[in-house]
Amino acid sequence: MDRSQIEEIRIEDYDYPLPDQRIARHPLAERDTCLLLVRDPQGGLSTRRFSDLPALLPPDSMLVYNNTRVINARLRFRKGSDGTGALIEIFCLEPDDPADYAVSFAATSSCSWNCLVGNSKRWKDGDLTQAVTVDGRSITLRATRRSKDGASSVVRFSWDCPEVTFSSIISALGEIPIPPYLNRSTEESDSRDYQTVYSRIDGSVAAPTAGLHFTPAVLRDIDLRGIPRRELTLHVGAGTFQPVKSDTIGEHMMHSEFIAVDRPLIEELSRGSHRIIAVGTTSVRTLESLYHLGCMLHSGM
Repeated sequence: MDRSQIEEIRIEDYDYPLPDQRIARHPLAERDTCLLLVRDPQGGLSTRRFSDLPALLPPDSMLVYNNTRVINARLRFRKGSDGTGALIEIFCLEPDDPADYAVSFAATSSCSWNCLVGNSKRWKDGDLTQAVTVDGRSITLRATRRSKDGASSVVRFSWDCPEVTFSSIISALGEIPIPPYLNRSTEESDSRDYQTVYSRIDGSVAAPTAGLHFTPAVLRDIDLRGIPRRELTLHVGAGTFQPVKSDTIGEHMMHSEFIAVDRPLIEELSRGSHRIIAVGTTSVRTLESLYHLGCMLHSGM
């Protein structure tokens, strides 16, 4: 199938029914006791437990997973000095200035982010403010709308306490953005449940869900089998929440995402000494992008 044929694939051909009662609103208490669908080399299907995964991995394999961590990206403000005006929700998608995630999280006076703004029509002018207590310090967070482009806006955040970082502010004030198909409000337990056990690099607005079933016990069993585990980073962006509205694949505009891969992993991948087992689509598309970027560099682009 060539590129033109791929671009003409119709989105409706991939529609499938998903009954509401089949959607788990919360994870199992023991993550690795969930069911695991296994396809053997002959095409046969069987059902196992996720805790069986280490024994199912080929002995020459290498596990590659996404170490991104979901941030408390959803911030709520009230218009008016008395905090009784319209509710405005600001959903932080990715840093704008400074554009680097780590530098933006470490900012101590101001930073700008590309955001989605809920109830946008009620925020036509003026700044929004919200009081928050961070590490015992009472500060005021100010949001200034700098520009608007379609559904997204660039919002500048500033605060009156230089000892406090932006990371600390959103951790204290924000909510973790759970998937909309769960049809429920964010709960305190989501701060733990909606993270992989190996998450450590802040930046995603959604979890790499294929990794949510891993537990320390499963990772330990993988290590005992001598199967190497390697990390990369892809910060899941707004595209995961935006529905595909076009009729064909070629008409859909993909949202860009931040990736980071250490050089030792690239060198290890290039040697081809292991069968690569990618955990989830975020790891897959990062590895695919590495190949694409390598081709671009090789051709001098």
